[in-house]
Amino acid sequence: MTDAYSPIPELNLLKEFSDGPGEDAFSDGFEFYEYDRPDAGLVEWLGLEGREEEVRGHLDRLTPFAQATGSGSFWALWRCDDRDDRATLPVVRFGDEGDLDIVEGLRNLFLLLTIDDESFIFQDEEHSPGHEAYVAWLRETFGLTPPTEPEADEILRSGGEKYGVRFVDWLAEFGSQEIDFDSWRKEFGGS
Repeated sequence: MTDAYSPIPELNLLKEFSDGPGEDAFSDGFEFYEYDRPDAGLVEWLGLEGREEEVRGHLDRLTPFAQATGSGSFWALWRCDDRDDRATLPVVRFGDEGDLDIVEGLRNLFLLLTIDDESFIFQDEEHSPGHEAYVAWLRETFGLTPPTEPEADEILRSGGEKYGVRFVDWLAEFGSQEIDFDSWRKEFGGS
């Protein structure tokens, strides 16, 4: 038995940093919770109340691991295939207002977290208490530096472009028929 937070070394490193001395928030809205937490909001978000057992195989391909905002949005890994390196899987933000963001891999999420804004908007506001320590940790641990605004926009655009329509089509296989899958397809460049 291991005490690791997850089976993903990169995610474990971020969790160790997050739990480190001071335990200061390092990015606005981001907060770890139990890895693969079964009640993370997926059932409600996807309108699957009462159908959990029927769609268990689908739900098991989504692994929630952190809240994304203070108002109910959360992050989950999507096991879109059976690749060995789970750190490269798409990371989906299920927004509290029904919006979706898809980021290609954990390292791209780590870059976005340096923006220190739960909506990834560059602002001239005071950073979270642990922000500078996080930026230093990211550089030392992965050799990554904060993205520019165009680079951050590209991270969000490219993840959605690469995985968005495929993800929405997959969700449509089992999600509530009350969800407007077509608007998400259009948002991600599909028809």
